[in-house]
Amino acid sequence: MDIDTYEQTLIARRAELVGDMVEIEDQLDDPPSKDWDDRSTERQVEALGNSDLAEIKRIDAALARIKAGTYGYCQKCGEQISDARLTLLPDTPFCKTCA
Repeated sequence: MDIDTYEQTLIARRAELVGDMVEIEDQLDDPPSKDWDDRSTERQVEALGNSDLAEIKRIDAALARIKAGTYGYCQKCGEQISDARLTLLPDTPFCKTCA
C-alpha cells in the first residue's frame, strides 16, 4: 500500500470537488427562475452540491486518518483494507466485509 499515492489522489479529488462547488454556488446565487424546468434543474444542481460536500467530508476524514497513521485500516474491525478497495474507493473507512 502506497499511502503517498492515495494521499495525492485524495488531495486532487478534493481540489476538483471544491472547484465544482464554487461553480454550483455561483449558479445557485443567481435569482430564482419562474420557469418550472429551470427550478427542477436548480434542485438537481443543489443535490449535486450536497453530494460533492459529502464526498469532501469523507476525503477530509481519510486525510485525517493518513495523518493519524490509521489510513488503510478498517475503522470497524481494524483489519487492513485491500489495495483493490482503496484504489476504487480511496476515502473508504471500512473493509469490504464491514462495509
